[in-house]
Amino acid sequence: MRVKKWACLLVGPLALAGCATAIAPVEVTRFHIGDQTGRGTIAVEPLAFDDDTSLEFRSYAAAVERELQRIGFTEQSGMGSEYVASVNYRRGGRDTLSEGRSPVSIGVGGSTGSYGSGVGLGIGINLSGKPKATVMTQIAVQIKRRADATIIWEGRAMTEAKENSPAAQPGMTASKLAEALFRDFPGVSGRTITVK
Repeated sequence: MRVKKWACLLVGPLALAGCATAIAPVEVTRFHIGDQTGRGTIAVEPLAFDDDTSLEFRSYAAAVERELQRIGFTEQSGMGSEYVASVNYRRGGRDTLSEGRSPVSIGVGGSTGSYGSGVGLGIGINLSGKPKATVMTQIAVQIKRRADATIIWEGRAMTEAKENSPAAQPGMTASKLAEALFRDFPGVSGRTITVK
């Protein structure tokens, strides 16, 4: 019984540490027009050219709504809100090495000198298998005044994770990107930062 208790105490923090290191940093860029980023009622909508009301979009929209409420906006759907937050997201795969590259490499070397000469042949075999794909995820948000459609703040956040890892799952990624995007709102205009 005592051994099980110690095992649980040791395995728990290690498991949490493994989860924490699996999440990659987020690259964030923001632009705004100074102190005109006041708070008020806001509606979260998809960008006009990306009329996506899928379940996946809703997870990104919900993450943005949570962060907007945290920084002082009040959610109000429909046409009566003071501001509109237009949300767009993109996900795509990216292989770390080019497709079709052979795992076998052959090298030939030779030497000459006063004491003789030699020729060598080396063969290298990569046994690690095909490299795992990387999933890139980006979220972009524009906040504009509804009255005159002036964009007062916009930003984008991007991260990457190994395919099929917990950090590549849309729900976790949406929360992570939205949190990084709105950290220290409105942020320094025109600067790209890395949020860990």
